[in-house]
Amino acid sequence: MKWQQIALMLTILSLLTVPLAWSQGGNAEQQIKKLTDQIYAAMWKADTNSLQKLLADDFTSIHGDGTLLTKAQEIEKMKSGAIKYEIIDLQDLKIRIYGDTAVVTTLTSFKGITSGNPFSGNVRSTRVWRKQQHGNWRSVSYQSTRVSQ
Repeated sequence: MKWQQIALMLTILSLLTVPLAWSQGGNAEQQIKKLTDQIYAAMWKADTNSLQKLLADDFTSIHGDGTLLTKAQEIEKMKSGAIKYEIIDLQDLKIRIYGDTAVVTTLTSFKGITSGNPFSGNVRSTRVWRKQQHGNWRSVSYQSTRVSQ
C-alpha cells in the first residue's frame, strides 16, 4: 500500500512539473525568436548600439568567405559602412534550447554592398545564444555557409 501511495505521488509531481518545464522552454524560445529578429533588424539598420547589447563580449563570427571577426570587428564593419544590407530575408528558422544555451539555424537571403561591391545570395547559418548574468541572452557565436544557386 505504501508503495502505491509513493508511486501516485511521483506521478502527480511529474504531471505538475512537465507543463512547467514546457512553459519555461516556450518562454525561452519566444525570447530567442525576438532577439533573433532584433539582431537581424540591427544589421539591416546598421544599429551598432543594439549590436553592442546583443553580442557577448567574447562573440566571434565566421562568415561565408571564412573571415573570422570579433565583436569589435563586426561592429566596426557596420559603423564604417564597409557593409550595408539592403535585404535580409530570414527563412527556415529553427530554435533549440539547451538550458542556458540556444542554437538557432536559418536559411537567410541577403542583398547589399560590402567594400563598395554588391553582393547577394543565400546562407545557412548557426547562431549560438547564451544566457548571461542577470538572465540576459547574448549571441556568443555566428557561423554562415553560402548556399550554392
